[in-house]
Amino acid sequence: MKSRITMTALLGLVLTAGALAQNVATTRDAAIDVEVEPPKLSRVENDDIKRKRAYPMQPPTVPHKIDNYQVDTNANKCLSCHSRRRTQESQAPMVSVTHYMDRDGNFLADVSARRYFCNQCHVVQRDVKPLLDNEFEDIDELLRADRN
Repeated sequence: MKSRITMTALLGLVLTAGALAQNVATTRDAAIDVEVEPPKLSRVENDDIKRKRAYPMQPPTVPHKIDNYQVDTNANKCLSCHSRRRTQESQAPMVSVTHYMDRDGNFLADVSARRYFCNQCHVVQRDVKPLLDNEFEDIDELLRADRN
């Protein structure tokens, strides 16, 4: 008897969820229960141009391809250009000094283990149309508009 009530309740939930799914707003341009054609893979931007940051302290985006870059406990390909020892010959920007600090604020000789895996924060950009409009306004733009 108990299992029959449980099954009836579950069936009721599934039917209710199915009915609600028809009215859920998504960025898919289709109902949730409709299989859509996945978008084509977009190309990675490879312009080597620094992007404007969207907010203070945002990690910079990677302005070049990083396909097949090894970043693991054995090696970090990013540091072959961006470590402070290599920037003069590579002409790449050096990683921030905060990457050379431990959690207590002490400076280290090498990149901290907390900041070693670059792709945790830094990402490549793809040539795609954004799913949503960005209405972010930079504080400098707001202050400039306020002055005018």
